[in-house]
Amino acid sequence: MPITAKLALEDGSVFPGQAFGAEGEVTGEVVFNTAMTGYQEILTDPSYAGQIVTMTYPEIGNYGTNTVDIEHHRPSLSGFVIRSESRIHSNYRSEAALSDFLKQNNIIGISGIDTRALVRRIRIEGAMRGVLSTTDLDDASLVAKAKASESLVGRDLAKTVMPAQGVQWDDQLHEWITVDEAGQQPSGDQPHVVCMDFGMKWNIPRHLRSRGNRVTIVRGDVSADEILALKPDGLFISNGPGDPEPLSYAKQTISELVDKMPVFGICLGHQLLSLACGAQTYKLKFGHRGVNQPVLDLTTGKVEITTQNHGFAVDEKSLPDCLEITHRHLNDDTVAGVRHKTLPAFSVQYHPEASSGPHDSHYLFERFQSSLSGSPA
Repeated sequence: MPITAKLALEDGSVFPGQAFGAEGEVTGEVVFNTAMTGYQEILTDPSYAGQIVTMTYPEIGNYGTNTVDIEHHRPSLSGFVIRSESRIHSNYRSEAALSDFLKQNNIIGISGIDTRALVRRIRIEGAMRGVLSTTDLDDASLVAKAKASESLVGRDLAKTVMPAQGVQWDDQLHEWITVDEAGQQPSGDQPHVVCMDFGMKWNIPRHLRSRGNRVTIVRGDVSADEILALKPDGLFISNGPGDPEPLSYAKQTISELVDKMPVFGICLGHQLLSLACGAQTYKLKFGHRGVNQPVLDLTTGKVEITTQNHGFAVDEKSLPDCLEITHRHLNDDTVAGVRHKTLPAFSVQYHPEASSGPHDSHYLFERFQSSLSGSPA
């Protein structure tokens, strides 16, 4: 027999449906993602920590799950919301059904709800706190729990998804993804990139490693002295979940390193680099989450289709004189990229590594690679 589940929002809305995956009760910020594919990469993206993710595409799970297409060792999101769970999963790479993957990773899912109505409500009212439950089905109780749940603002969620300790990274890009330098073996005279991991998607170090770099991953809360002791040639600042403002330790570390080596930041890393240089951030109404986000490169005039997942942005009015805008999001004109005017440091508010795609923005890794060798970025 199907198990009933309910999703309740802080505005009093309640959406009944069928549970799949794990059972229990979770709270989180309810957001939506417009991707048609890549649900396993979304599930394992640490940037979704503290959030209940709604997929706008109506049928999810049709190609199953596997042990290759993951972006972290475990899912970090709070819950998963879909319109329809595919009754079959058919793909030669499939190893397990979506519901089994959720159950194995203790993630609660709900299907059979009107996701269009839910997404319209979020679009109009903004991302809201919510509760997803298979154990409490009383509407009034659930709404009260949603209202009492913790906001993302002011919380350091990055520490919940940082690695336990630093590691040397050796995994390369999948054979389906090629770059000019793919397959190079790192050696002592090749660049050493240190990655500050705030919840980094694994396809990022794969890109760095496949270009022949030695790649060391460290926790995002290590000190500048600890990073300098590794003798890096470049610093990468990763993506991660939640509000960047509470990460004062990261801001301090980056500010001490930005004038000592080339720096490249993605998503949360973009926000942290901007904060370290004197900018401020703010919370977006409902964020940017999907694989079809248009971005204009102001340097070349080209438009990129990008993968994005963030609920905060850099405040353009707060940008210091040392930073200039390089990219803009074409849906709402928000800042999508900056670079330092005098130092080899730049960042973007999207995912150029983009697993499962698109691949329009791979050139940013080449730009960082050039800066590692001393060439103009």
